[in-house]
Amino acid sequence: MKKLFVLFFLAIQPAFVYSAAVTIYNDNFALVRDTKEVDVKVGKQTIEVDDVSAKIDPTSVLPKFLSDANNITILEQNYDFDLVNSNKLLQKYIGKDITVERYLPNSQKEKISGKLLSVQGGTIIKTNNDKIVINPSGEISLPKMPDGLMLKPTLSWLINSKVAGKKKLELTYKTTGFSWVADYVAVLDKDDKKVDLNAWVTINNTSGATYKDAKLKLVAGDVNTVKPATRATGVMLAKNAVMAEAAYDEAGFQEQSFFEYHIYQLQRKADLKDNEKKQIEFTAAQNVPVEKKYTYQSSKNNKVEISLKFKNNKASNLGIPLPKGKVRVFKSDGDSIEFVGEDTIDHTPENKDMRLTLGNAFDVTAEKKMTSSSRNNSSKQSEETYEIVLKNAKKEAVKVDVIETFYGWSNWKITSNSHKFENKDSSSVVFEIDVPAKSETKVTYKVKYTW
Repeated sequence: MKKLFVLFFLAIQPAFVYSAAVTIYNDNFALVRDTKEVDVKVGKQTIEVDDVSAKIDPTSVLPKFLSDANNITILEQNYDFDLVNSNKLLQKYIGKDITVERYLPNSQKEKISGKLLSVQGGTIIKTNNDKIVINPSGEISLPKMPDGLMLKPTLSWLINSKVAGKKKLELTYKTTGFSWVADYVAVLDKDDKKVDLNAWVTINNTSGATYKDAKLKLVAGDVNTVKPATRATGVMLAKNAVMAEAAYDEAGFQEQSFFEYHIYQLQRKADLKDNEKKQIEFTAAQNVPVEKKYTYQSSKNNKVEISLKFKNNKASNLGIPLPKGKVRVFKSDGDSIEFVGEDTIDHTPENKDMRLTLGNAFDVTAEKKMTSSSRNNSSKQSEETYEIVLKNAKKEAVKVDVIETFYGWSNWKITSNSHKFENKDSSSVVFEIDVPAKSETKVTYKVKYTW
């Protein structure tokens, strides 16, 4: 008996699991490559793997035997996701005999046996003496587990093999339930001229599966995917999209270009547990030079915006492609670190300028008004004169970028102006205005429109 128990125990052990490789994309999906060990016999048979993602795309599954592939033919592939629950168990027993057990007030056990008629809106039983019982209290007892229900999502294959033994089966598939985002923390120095920047990636796994000691890659970029009209239940083998791997050590992420995207590969293995959010340090840069900017754009906001501008290059202690994410900015008030604003950045390549809008200035204000206007329809032209007053209540001078936009006019020209300006684009100009401490500066200009 002891020998039989040992044999039975060994028979129900799960197959040996090799390290998985998981590549997570921005858009809530991942590519998984996992290797399983399966027992293969000679002839036709069905093999199963049940520890896969519950949100797998079954049409993307690519099975590949790593040995004896020429001697094993895959005839059919199926994905079974009809998972067991109390309602499905009862539905399988409609028209069959079940038993309800309950305790009476005198602690005596009562059994109600009969045929299950329905579970829609409640449980209805026809007892052995032809009584109809609706929603009986107690525990329902079923004689056995019905066929067709799975404890876990399961992939199965009908194969025909010329060889026998334990074989390594590599599975590549696409699954939803994975996402990652980058979160940045920037700490300003006391002069607002440098920041210390730390970046973390947050990985969220709700796929229904756990991947231990996984080789992890993150892909930054907007990858196009086709959204199916309905959930696919058939099987189609997808093209193998597995990427070459680099050597792993105990470092952080290593960046590399891939097609028109960027891959960040973790230089160590990581556990990706189901229903877990994991944070891993992505990069850190000290003393990144920044420029604090004041911007007034009347077409956008009647307040003066504050922003930080810096360049993603090696001279700024950065110089790597940065994935999109939220940047939170902090600064010490002499006593503790305080929050001063946040903004998001898009995927930012190397050597590109970055700008973070943090909020509106309290001590720097702007007021704009039209001082004159004229229109001559016969000559098809009009003129408008504007005045913008910039006030600075701070103890130090500031520079304000005043952006003026001329919407709806293709032909415009500034004919007089109090300060120099530059054309920002075809419909707007920018004035760079110095405003002394505890003072104000008045900007005026006249614009002429023709049509």
